[in-house]
Amino acid sequence: MKLPRRRFLHLAASAVTLPVMSSFAWAQTYPTRPVRIIVPIAAGGANDILARLIGQWLSEQLGQPFVIENRPGGGSNIGTEAVVRAPPDGYTLLSIGPGAVINATLYDKLNFNFLRDIAPIAGISRELNVMVVHPSFPATTVSEFIVYAKANPGKLSMASAGIGSAPHMSGELFKSMTGINLVHVPYRGGAPALADLLGGQVHVMFASMSASIAYIRAGKLRALAVTIATRSEALPDIPTVADFVPGYEATSVFGLGAPKNTPVEIVDKLNREINAALLDPRIKERLADFGGTALSLSPIDFRKLIAEETEKWGKVVRAASIKPE
Repeated sequence: MKLPRRRFLHLAASAVTLPVMSSFAWAQTYPTRPVRIIVPIAAGGANDILARLIGQWLSEQLGQPFVIENRPGGGSNIGTEAVVRAPPDGYTLLSIGPGAVINATLYDKLNFNFLRDIAPIAGISRELNVMVVHPSFPATTVSEFIVYAKANPGKLSMASAGIGSAPHMSGELFKSMTGINLVHVPYRGGAPALADLLGGQVHVMFASMSASIAYIRAGKLRALAVTIATRSEALPDIPTVADFVPGYEATSVFGLGAPKNTPVEIVDKLNREINAALLDPRIKERLADFGGTALSLSPIDFRKLIAEETEKWGKVVRAASIKPE
């Protein structure tokens, strides 16, 4: 039977618009059940804290639990791969931290390509590190530290939270830009590294502000500089590394992602909610508590930032010939 032209065009238009309308309607009702946020590191770190902070906000705003699931291992690769393999339906999300941009070059073989396989949703925070030494160290400024290090090549030790960690990479960038020789001493986490720095067993660390600020304020550690391009509101009297080493900046980017092919309507809905959270004074205050600044970005801009950070740290990894543990 031959359909009238008007009836045929109406059916054809319906066939085209139905999937779009269904996808839109799905996003309007999302989420209808609990959502998992996989944190690819152990509980307690900045990645974990931020995921819980934003997860609580999303739970309150969207009416469904956003459950934090810590899945550490493989330098954050195990948890990341779990999200890559998850259904792209918005019910499994990834808490993105510095490992995402560092591991792309650090590891020769990964079962995924982060930029290809993870859809960036939204930024949350940009965190800084602090260049800290024991109070007995014979340098009170970055310039004095560089002079002392050059006079004692290979005799100063630099602690980090592990090979490829943000403190390690911050230190390697500093070494490459100043031409000094520091002996890297990796630990299994930031806490034991700071413990040895407090005890004077190592000389310097580019520690996260959240972990080190209490010791700095108590006078148990001496802060030489912050690693961000401008002074930190939390430590306004401490200069930046860039004041002494022009062009230096080392920060950690945190955010949220999803498996590729997650409906754009769901990504956009989550982006709007997270950016609204970053305007809330309570959230801003919590971020500032551990040296963070809100990172309000569109999904496209967040993807661009991840690509830029991947390229930046890839150069450092290759220049220093860093290999994973």
